[in-house]
Amino acid sequence: MLPLNQETSDRAGSVWPDWARAGAADALAAFGEMPMPDPTEEDWRYVEIPADLDELEMPAFAAEPMPDTHASIAGIEPVGRYLAVDGRTISLDAGDGSAIFTSLHDALTDPGTREASLLGAIPPRLDRFAAAHRAFVHDGAVVRIPRGKAAGPYFVEFQAVTPGAVSFPHLAIEAEEGAQGSVVVLFRSPDGADCVVVPQVEAVVGDNANLAITMVQAWGDATYGVTQQRVGVGRDAHVTLAEAGLGGSNARLHLSVDLEGRGADARILGVYFGDREQILDYRYFMNHKAPNTTSEMTLKGAVGDTADAVFTGMIRIEPEGQKTNAHQTNRNLVLSEGASAQSVPNLEILANDVRCGHGSAVGPLDEEQRYYLMSRGLDRVRADRLQVLGFFEDVLGRFPEQSVESPLAAAMLDKYAAVIAREGA
Repeated sequence: MLPLNQETSDRAGSVWPDWARAGAADALAAFGEMPMPDPTEEDWRYVEIPADLDELEMPAFAAEPMPDTHASIAGIEPVGRYLAVDGRTISLDAGDGSAIFTSLHDALTDPGTREASLLGAIPPRLDRFAAAHRAFVHDGAVVRIPRGKAAGPYFVEFQAVTPGAVSFPHLAIEAEEGAQGSVVVLFRSPDGADCVVVPQVEAVVGDNANLAITMVQAWGDATYGVTQQRVGVGRDAHVTLAEAGLGGSNARLHLSVDLEGRGADARILGVYFGDREQILDYRYFMNHKAPNTTSEMTLKGAVGDTADAVFTGMIRIEPEGQKTNAHQTNRNLVLSEGASAQSVPNLEILANDVRCGHGSAVGPLDEEQRYYLMSRGLDRVRADRLQVLGFFEDVLGRFPEQSVESPLAAAMLDKYAAVIAREGA
C-alpha cells in the first residue's frame, strides 16, 4: 500500500511531462493545506463525511477484477472497451480507430498531448478530494473524437476492489469541432468492500460538436464514492449527460457544466434509488457564460428504509448570458417513514433577458393514482409498483444509450420490491 504523500505523488507522475508534474505538485500542496470538507459548508450540507483521506492509502498494484458483468450494460455494443481496477489500467480495446481511445498514462507520454484536454478542468482547490485526485491520479482513459468524425459508443469501466484503500480513476473526453460521440461509464465495486473512490470525468465539447455521456453508478454497499465531473461546451455544441445512481453506502456526484459558446446546449438526466442506509448526494452547477444558451436538468429519485437523498442545484447566468433558457427539476419519492430527501434548487441571474425556472417536490406515492389503478383491477402492490415504474420511465426513456433503459428500470423495481419486503417482514 502507498501512503498519500510526496513520494507517492512523484511515483504516479514519474514519466509525465513537466506541465503534468507541475500540476500534481500544486495539487499536493493544496492537499496538505486544505481540511476535509465540513457539513457546515454549503456544498456539503446534509451529509457527514464517512472517510478521512489522511487515514487512507492507495493500492500499489491492481487487484483481480470482478468476474461477472453488470446487468445494466449487458446490451451495450461498444466499439471500444476500457477497464481499470483500483485506478490502474487492466485492459484496453481501442476499437475501430474512428477515435483516439487510449490510457491516460500513454496519452500523457505523447508529445502532442494538450494539457487542457486531459487534466486540470476540475480545479484542485474545489475541495480536498479534488486536490487528492490531481496529486495522486495514476491512470485512466482518454477518448478523443477527431474533428467532423462520428464515433462510439465507447465503454469505460472503473472498478474498486481493494478493501480499506482509496483510488483515483480518471476519464478525459474531447469531442473536437463538429464531432459526434457517445461514452458509457460504469462504476462498480464488490458488496462488503469498504473502498473509497474519487473518480473524475472531464469533457470538452468543441464548437458544433455533439457528445453523450451515460454513467451507471453501481458501487458496492460499503463503498464511499466521490465522483467529480466537469464539462465545457462550445459554440452551438450539444451535450447530454445521464446518470443512474444505484449503489454505495455514501455516493456523491459533483457536476459542473460550463456553457461557454453562443448557442451551447446541455441536457442533464438523472435517476437514483436509495435503500437501507444509503446516502445519495447530488450537487449540480449549470453555468451559462454566453448568449443564447439553453439547459434542462431533470432528476428523479426514490428513497426507502432509512436512506437519504440530497440534491442541490444551481443555475447561474452571467451578465454575458443574455437570452438564456434554463430549467431544473428534481422530484423525489419517499417510500418509508424513516427515509428522507432534501431538494434545494437555486438560481443566480445576472442578466436581464432570460427565461429561467426550477421545480422541486418531495413526497409519497400518489394516493389518487393508486385508487385509480386499483379501480382498474390491480391490487395495491401492483398499483404502487406501476407508479414507481412510471415515475422513472420518462427520464430513463431519454437516456442517450437506450440499451440501459430496461435493465435500469428493472434495478429500480428490484430495489423497490426489497424495500416493501423489509417493511412487511
